[in-house]
Formats: sequence, structure tokens, C-alpha cells
Amino acid sequence: MTVSPGRAPSLRARLSRQFALQTLVGLSLVCGSVYLVIALTLSSRQDDTLLQKRVAVQRLLGEGREIHDIPGIKHLLSDFLAGHDDLSLVVRQQSGLAVFEKDDASRPRAMGKHLAFDVRLPEELGGAGRAELIYDLRKDDSLLTRLWWTLLTAAIVGTFAVSTTGFLLVHKGLAPLNALARRTSELDASRLDQRLDAAGQPEEVQSLLSQFNALLDRLQVAYLQMEAFNADVAHELNNPLSILIGSCEVALRRPRSAPELHDTLTSNLEELRRVAGIVADMLFLSRAERGVPARRSLATSMADLALEVVDYFEAVLEESDLRVEVLGDAHAAVDAGLVRRAISNLLSNATRYATRGSLVEIRIVRIGTRHVSIGVHNRGGRIASEHLPRLFDRFYRIDPSRSNADRNHGLGLAIVAAIARMHGGLARAESTDKGTCIHFTLEDQGAV
Repeated sequence: MTVSPGRAPSLRARLSRQFALQTLVGLSLVCGSVYLVIALTLSSRQDDTLLQKRVAVQRLLGEGREIHDIPGIKHLLSDFLAGHDDLSLVVRQQSGLAVFEKDDASRPRAMGKHLAFDVRLPEELGGAGRAELIYDLRKDDSLLTRLWWTLLTAAIVGTFAVSTTGFLLVHKGLAPLNALARRTSELDASRLDQRLDAAGQPEEVQSLLSQFNALLDRLQVAYLQMEAFNADVAHELNNPLSILIGSCEVALRRPRSAPELHDTLTSNLEELRRVAGIVADMLFLSRAERGVPARRSLATSMADLALEVVDYFEAVLEESDLRVEVLGDAHAAVDAGLVRRAISNLLSNATRYATRGSLVEIRIVRIGTRHVSIGVHNRGGRIASEHLPRLFDRFYRIDPSRSNADRNHGLGLAIVAAIARMHGGLARAESTDKGTCIHFTLEDQGAV
């Protein structure tokens, strides 16, 4: 069977070939054993016959003392060999002269089994002689030849019959897999809610079906997330693009002065920067999801990084009447730029939802010897528990009205989670009546 490069033979063909090969080997061993046993049995019978006839010849010649001439011995031995067509006998004196000779000259020497022994002859013939019994193997050899061909034919026919039956059994045994293949081919992106029914399937297929249905569950979730993500991307990009198009159309309806065109271009530039920010954040998340690791530097103080971010937010904090306090410190080998960006996203999120005049805390805690936790705690309204697991989804907002969408496009916390993963950590959110804390962990690969 010719198999195209890179394509394995079918399971049905492999099982059928292996079944046929095992059947041929098994029948060959059985037939070979039968042949060997019969051949050894025939050989043993031939040896026993020669031994028995030797004793009989010695007894006849020893007891026939009244016979003193060659004709009498020939008559005695001829009567003895009557009915034994497969036996020949030659008796000679010590001088080599034949006293009795009955042998088939047409028989090849290789087709006879010979047994030579001493015999007693009358004193007139020298008193001692030499006899040789010859067993004709041609009949037994013909029997073994017929047996050989019979067993060979039986092995071939038996192999063909059993292999045909085995092929049908394999085809029947693989029928559930063929049915699964047909049902699987019916699945597409529009029917990911369907699952393969494991009822009545063989035990060997049950685990495969369970894993496949679990895979379909994950694919359905991923596909729904992708559709939601595409819708969110389209919505986020549609607003600034619509604003840009409308602004340009208005500006082109009539001649504008230089100050008016300057104001229009300034407004358009702000929208373009927002679009560029969304695209840049999406590219960053895409790289993070591909498993790109963080580029770590020497051990850095996490408190120092947090204070740098606080200084950057000084004006925003003053406008929101908020105070920020950095609690704790830890040194870790991290990507300082990414960690600053994560803290900045968390602090920006806190300033939007913290109660005016309250305290925002940046808590830094070392966990064990290899991990550092950085969290931003703000006092404000409690976040419902059903929202907490989805806070780190892209474009997810608790407020369905998408207020402040011009400043916040819903990727900040997703970027925090991505930065945590790039450092071998996780992001988590907790919310109580006392406030909300969003924190992430970093693995310190420089720790011993």
C-alpha cells in the first residue's frame, strides 16, 4: 500500500494488516508444530520397526539350526519378509558373500534407513555373518509431502478467512469513530453550542469525547469573547473616527480662517491620539498574549517606582482632592517601565472612583522569597461580586452607559493583568464596603 508523504496509513488498514500477520504467524506455528510432531512420530516408528525386525531376524537365524544351506535360509527369511513391502534385508557371510538379499535397486540410498547388525549362521556357512535391514522411506516421505502442502494450504486459506473476518470486525469496531468524524464535520462556528453525545459509545471513546466536548466549551467561550472583543473594538474606534469625519466635513463646507482650521486640527489631533492609544494598547496586549516575557533589569525598589508614578499624578490628585500613601517596599528584578505603567493604570482607575478627600494607598508586600505584591486601595463604592472576575477583560466597563469613554477606553486593567503575566504573576480585585483593592503579583527571578 502506497502512502503519500506525511500521511499515515488508516487505522483500519494498520489493524487489518497486523491482524492478518498475527493470524499467519499463529497458523504457521500451529501447522509447523503438527508437521514436526508427525515427522518425529514417523521417524520414531521407523526406528522401532527396524529394532523389532532386527531382534526377529536374529532369533530366526539363531533358532533355525536344522537349516544348513543357503536355500533354506532364503526360504525362511522370505517368509519372514512377506507382507513387509517397506522392508529390505541383506545377509552376508564374513567373506562378503550374500546369503540372502532382498532390496529394491530403484530406491535411492537416501530414501532408505539402514540398520546393520551381526547374526549367527550355520557352521557350514561360516558360523557368523552380517545383516542389514533397510526401511523404505518413500511412502512416509510422500505422506509428509502431502501433509506439508495440506498444512500450507490450510494456513493460507485460514489466514485469508480469519483476516477477512478480522477486517469486517475492525470495520465494525471503528464505526463509532466514523460516526464521530461525520458529526464533528457538521460543527462550525455558528454551531459551537452543540456537543457530541457520549451515550452508548465504547469505553475507549468516552474519554476522547469528554476531552473534545471540553475543548468545544473552551472554543465557544473564546469565540464569544472574540466576537465581543471585535464589537468593542469597532465601537471604541467608531466614536473617534466618526468625530474626525464629522469635523472634517464641517470644516470643508465653507472657507475657514486660519484660527478656525487650527482649532479643528487640534481637536482632530486629540481624537487621533486617542485612536493611536487604543491601537498601541491592543498591540501590547497581543504581544503579551503571545507569551512575550518582560525584559528584567537589576533589582529595583518598588516604592521608588510607585513614588515616580505618584509625582506624575500630582495635578490629577490635587484636582480630585485625593492623597496617596505608599506603604511597604520590596526590591525585585523587573521591567521597571512596565511596572510603572501597571501602577499608573491602577492609580488612574483609583482616582476616577475614589471618594473625594479620601486616602489612596499603594501597598507593596513581599510574598515569600520570590514574589512581590503591589496593590492600589481606594475608598469608594463597593463593586458587585459578579463584576470582579471580568474587570481585567478588555473593554469591560461596569457602567454600561460608557461614561468617560473619551478618557477611558477600557484596556487599563487588561494591561495590568498582561504585565503581571509577563512577570509570572497574576492580577486580582477585591471589593468591600470599606473600598476596593486591585493588586497584581510579580515573580522576582533575581531572588535566591
